[in-house]
Amino acid sequence: MTFPDDANGDALRRLQRDGDDLTRARDIDFTVVFHDASAAEAFANHFRRLDHEASVEETHTKPELPWDVVIVNRMVPSHVGITEFENLLQSVATGFGGRNDGWGCFAESVSATPGK
Repeated sequence: MTFPDDANGDALRRLQRDGDDLTRARDIDFTVVFHDASAAEAFANHFRRLDHEASVEETHTKPELPWDVVIVNRMVPSHVGITEFENLLQSVATGFGGRNDGWGCFAESVSATPGK
């Protein structure tokens, strides 16, 4: 597989290089950061109503945006899918003063595929 030359493409290339089976669905954690707890909770509740798992934590990873919301989306890690979900997250986060801060997932090894 080839990927566009951007941050998502770089991450997917690293997963592929490390032997990840990028055809297997898995939980992907998307982080969105906020100025305050009330905005973070309102954003998380929006996605909980859409049946996504969402957690809120004050991490101070970004000092100016100390509240992290992690939204879990079960999906195949494709460039298009990840980018589209990030765009959706950002479209909602903007109204709460938040911004995307990346995504991550556990690798699904090709050797872990049943029958291989």
